[in-house]
Amino acid sequence: MKQRSILRDVSIKGKALHTGEEVNLTLKPAPANHGIVFRRVDLYGKPEIKPDVSLVSELIRSTTISSGHTKIHTIEHVLSALNGMAVDNVLIEMDASEPPILDGSAKHFVNLIQQAEPVELDAEREYIELTEPVSVTNGSSSLIALPYDGLKVTCTSADDRGIHTQHVSMDIDPETYVAQIAPARTFTIYEDIEELLKLGKIQGGSLDSAIVIKGDKILSKEPLRFKDEFARHKVLDVVGDICLLGKPLKAHIIAVRTGHALNARLCEAIVKSLNKPKAKKDTRGPQQVLPGETELDIRRILDTLPHRYPFVMIDRVIEITDNGDRLVAVKNVTYNEPYFLGHFPGQPVMPGVLQVEAMAQSAGILMLRRISSENKIAFFMSCDKVKFRRAVIPGDQIVIEVRLTKNRGNRIGVAEGICKVNDKVVSSAELMFTIAEAGGDM
Repeated sequence: MKQRSILRDVSIKGKALHTGEEVNLTLKPAPANHGIVFRRVDLYGKPEIKPDVSLVSELIRSTTISSGHTKIHTIEHVLSALNGMAVDNVLIEMDASEPPILDGSAKHFVNLIQQAEPVELDAEREYIELTEPVSVTNGSSSLIALPYDGLKVTCTSADDRGIHTQHVSMDIDPETYVAQIAPARTFTIYEDIEELLKLGKIQGGSLDSAIVIKGDKILSKEPLRFKDEFARHKVLDVVGDICLLGKPLKAHIIAVRTGHALNARLCEAIVKSLNKPKAKKDTRGPQQVLPGETELDIRRILDTLPHRYPFVMIDRVIEITDNGDRLVAVKNVTYNEPYFLGHFPGQPVMPGVLQVEAMAQSAGILMLRRISSENKIAFFMSCDKVKFRRAVIPGDQIVIEVRLTKNRGNRIGVAEGICKVNDKVVSSAELMFTIAEAGGDM
């Protein structure tokens, strides 16, 4: 695909969301390999800033970049429109520090780009392509970027009370972006407004530029544009924030309750993964869980367990005690899980047997850490005293705690396990498993 710019200058004006300033914004054509650049025409010397994750300076309800004394606030919506419309090279001139919020979506920026008429340039488009999964988490929020030939975003959005849980998944191309993502408006919880005002935020906010959620009610000047508009706006923000990478990204991004701070962390993690030395291919089979390891990311979990998609029931091990008899892991449950297609349509619930499997996999890792585990596999043998107390649904993060209670000759292990969501027990079981050689018989 060729790089793209725009054919002519186009302008728009309006009020900024956080500063409340009136601002004029103009998009100007730019040559190949110029990239997307902001220019502050209201400042001496008309300084320019190119969006880059290394320049991120603030991430409270928006994305801000800084270079020296020059700042640009709330860049995500205009960047999202440019990325969604596959425009690689443009100069964005502004006479204030923040683009206009307009109706809180990217729709008006898309209209502006269409008015400017995107055009192809001679140079080929260069992409960032992943060779391995990249993930970041923060509590119950997570982002995973998987290798993919294109850009796809799968998003589960939920407020802290779980009232407005929504899910959306789609490939991002200009046609889809214009119709399905760009019109989705920003939103906030009513109870958060006072605190944001104290922080000097949303000085230009109104029901014309945002949706306000108050309990189970939606406050806005017009009805919801989509039944899952909140999740779609989260996708809009992701498409904008990944412009901090400097080049278009090919990936399938799976987002659970994400925000600008986590989006920026994903960009940092992607840059780090691209810059790290290429590892030699490991042909030794399952690797050993080292005695000093107290945490395992998804790559180390895949090194240790023989399971693969769609049967890996642990996303991260967050704690292993020094004596090796207790382990805590997490599993982020998204609507993208394949079993939700039939369990149950219209009311997705995670099967209890998979919660037991998550406890068994966690216990297996714990047992493997206690022994010389290289080229060993933990096989689940039996379970007892199984109890299911609460339903687990998309948007939940399961915290899995297992404790090793018996170890018979480093061959047979018994463990007690519990699964929690929001510090409430959802299931528990007593598990027995055996250790066998990888590729051998039990």
